[in-house]
Formats: sequence, structure tokens, C-alpha cells
Amino acid sequence: MASYKERYLAGEIEFEEIDNYSYQWGMSDDERTLAQYLGLNAEEEDAWVSISEDALRELLDKQRRR
Repeated sequence: MASYKERYLAGEIEFEEIDNYSYQWGMSDDERTLAQYLGLNAEEEDAWVSISEDALRELLDKQRRR
């Protein structure tokens, strides 16, 4: 199953789907961290947690345009 990040970068889902993925993770017994579940690396997780969703979106959008 593709991660949130993989699907977002492929243009399959909107950025806001991160909320649904986070909720699904919280309701599951998945032993991965939320960042691992979403497919985020350490820089992306830090931007999301320490700065904002917009900071994460900006990092992901740079990869999406490559």
C-alpha cells in the first residue's frame, strides 16, 4: 500500500488528506511512528511538527515538481 507521501507526490490525493491518514493511524495498531506511516523523512516530520503544515506542504511540493 502506498504511503500518504507517495500518493500526494503522485498527485493522487490532496494535501489535506494528511488529516485522514493521521486519524487512521491513530485508530490502528500499527507499530510504526506516525511519520513512518505517512512516509515522511526526518526533515519533513520536523517541519510539520516544529513549524507548520504549510512548511511540510512546501517541502513536499518541491519534490512533486521535480
